[in-house]
Amino acid sequence: MDQALREPAGLLAAGGDLKPARLLAAYERGVFPWYSAQQPILWWSPDPRMVLFPAEFKRSRSLSKTLRHGPFRTALDQAFSATIRGCAAPRRSGPETWLNQDMIESYAELHELGFGHSVETYRADSLVGGLYGIQLGQVFFGESMFSLERDASKVALARLVQECLARDIKLIDCQVASPHLGGLGAREVSRSEFVSLLRRYACRVPSGKWLSQAQ
Repeated sequence: MDQALREPAGLLAAGGDLKPARLLAAYERGVFPWYSAQQPILWWSPDPRMVLFPAEFKRSRSLSKTLRHGPFRTALDQAFSATIRGCAAPRRSGPETWLNQDMIESYAELHELGFGHSVETYRADSLVGGLYGIQLGQVFFGESMFSLERDASKVALARLVQECLARDIKLIDCQVASPHLGGLGAREVSRSEFVSLLRRYACRVPSGKWLSQAQ
């Protein structure tokens, strides 16, 4: 990382590359890349930080009904490339996406190395939502999610929480605050508290592909 920056809040540095070693070193320290086309690689560490402790996940009545009786099924690490490209697709709010080809290729490489994981939501055989992120030990760093149908991304998040509880993952990093995540049980912690949690729970050991039956 080439240069320390003061503004805007949470922006730490600009430059560098997206090689796996650099990305993993950044995540261990609570730093992640986020930048737009025509910008250098920008590295961020927000203060406060939005996190979700799996045991604090809140299901609304409508989501609980969808999980019990809805048309969706979920799977793990079956379509990482398609999931990240779904996250990169233009949103209704505008055509621009921060997930450029370099980012997609870098996270795909982390997936092949056993650090990157996806949770996919399907209706029949069609991928209609999902999320992806990075696992370092007992921390899952959520990167992005997408939804082509109502509640599809929430269903993926519910499956992620289930897997985190089963795999003794203590913390899901949600990066920055949003009312959507707050309604699901996520909350803000200070950067110093977040870094302390990483020191306790994060370690750079690949978990390998998540294997699980579809649900």
